[in-house]
Amino acid sequence: MTALDPEAIQVVSLVIRTLRELSVEYHVGGSYASAVHGIPRQTHDVDLVVDLGPGLERKIASALKDRFYVDEDAVARAVRERSSFNVVHLETGIKVDMFVKGTSPFDESEFERRIRVELGDSSGTEIFLKSAEDTILRKLLWFRLGGEVSDRQWQDVRGIVGVQGERLDTAYLHEWAERLSPGSS
Repeated sequence: MTALDPEAIQVVSLVIRTLRELSVEYHVGGSYASAVHGIPRQTHDVDLVVDLGPGLERKIASALKDRFYVDEDAVARAVRERSSFNVVHLETGIKVDMFVKGTSPFDESEFERRIRVELGDSSGTEIFLKSAEDTILRKLLWFRLGGEVSDRQWQDVRGIVGVQGERLDTAYLHEWAERLSPGSS
């Protein structure tokens, strides 16, 4: 089962291979993670959370530049601001969004709880994927940030809960939902 088209899988494989060569820790999140844990839906781009520190901007841009459009200034800004940048595969136009890992306890917890799964192609390549619980929590955060109107985020959450059911770590979900709610410290 895969939520990505075969071209997108090949493209993300190239990026992940580059990250591994540079010893950059990562996990796949977003729609791909929610489709793996929940109900598959077609998506053409991939979200990666990357643990990029200062000094890797040039290395990552240089390593990807032959096959991807990558703006080194955007990478540097994302590292400095703990935000995001994207790279676009030159041959296919497929975009990979990279979110620089934050420094909050939740960001740390997500990275600690990432899981290994097969990518979804015939190569048997294993990748790190955001856990089902962390995908739910992050989708809920995005839902809140979007004014609680995004049907897509909400449907992804419902899909994961529906498929995973009792396998979900509800104690973890309750703990982080409370810690992440507005007004909590």
